[in-house]
Amino acid sequence: MQKLLVSPSPHIHTDVTTRRLMLDVVIALLPATLVSIVFYGWSELLVLAVSILSCVGLEWVITKYLLKRDCTIGDMSAVVTGLLLALNLPSITPWWVVFIGAVVAIGVAKLSFGGLGQNLFNPAIVARVFLLISFPAIMTTWPEINAAEAWRGFDAETGATLLGEGVDVTKITIGDALFSAGSAGEISVLALLLGFVYLLVRRVIKPWITLSIWGTVLVFAGILYLVDPSVYMSPVVALLSGGIMLGSIFMATDYVTSPMTTRGGIIFGVGIGLLTIIIRCWGSYPEGVSFAILLMNACVPLINKFCPSKKFGRA
Repeated sequence: MQKLLVSPSPHIHTDVTTRRLMLDVVIALLPATLVSIVFYGWSELLVLAVSILSCVGLEWVITKYLLKRDCTIGDMSAVVTGLLLALNLPSITPWWVVFIGAVVAIGVAKLSFGGLGQNLFNPAIVARVFLLISFPAIMTTWPEINAAEAWRGFDAETGATLLGEGVDVTKITIGDALFSAGSAGEISVLALLLGFVYLLVRRVIKPWITLSIWGTVLVFAGILYLVDPSVYMSPVVALLSGGIMLGSIFMATDYVTSPMTTRGGIIFGVGIGLLTIIIRCWGSYPEGVSFAILLMNACVPLINKFCPSKKFGRA
């Protein structure tokens, strides 16, 4: 017989459930997902299918047979993890690499910490960083964007992302940044912004973390651009290029791995923005969003301690 745990009053009841929140996130990701399918075709569909099915299947197997507890796939969190993982990968990623990423995301980053609500790091980002370190060649090879050729087969010409090695970042225009090759979820900034608006309207997230990341990137990149525009890209291009939009909207705002208060969220976002530009400009990798979010995930307990929530009923 399961024990009934009762917390101290007051008890506040709402119609918000984990499943509803996760469904909203899936809906918000649909524009970016559809754009990736249109331009990357069958190969992207394969990555999406393997990622989502692997995450859901692994969570079912691990919870039922290893942890021996009620299965949690009904809350749709595994679907969200699988979708985010797929959108963080090149569309030509081999299926077995995608499966390894699902194992890391669900088995290591999520369930080894106790499951949803107890993980310290965002599972999709942990998986992406693991794959980037383990398979750097695969994770930094992107197909050219070509909707006309996408559905003819799995073979595609590869090309460089805007932040790739050898690319002159000072010649990148805002138009290039709005629509560019890269990980599947990074193709269209407008599609990601549409999802952001949906999440705000549905009150799934608050804007403070995302806006603090954007503001920090604009300010820090702007300072570098003023210092030497022949070396550093313009701040607007820096904001729109790479994975900043995908990371700041859908992964940095994760309830479990982000601070609980508005002030804490702003500190969290500023840290992500600073680390992203630092890694981009002086690190070994052209993109730093994933590493920045993971590092700031580790700082969340300290941020929560420094910026505690007010006790109920206190001014």
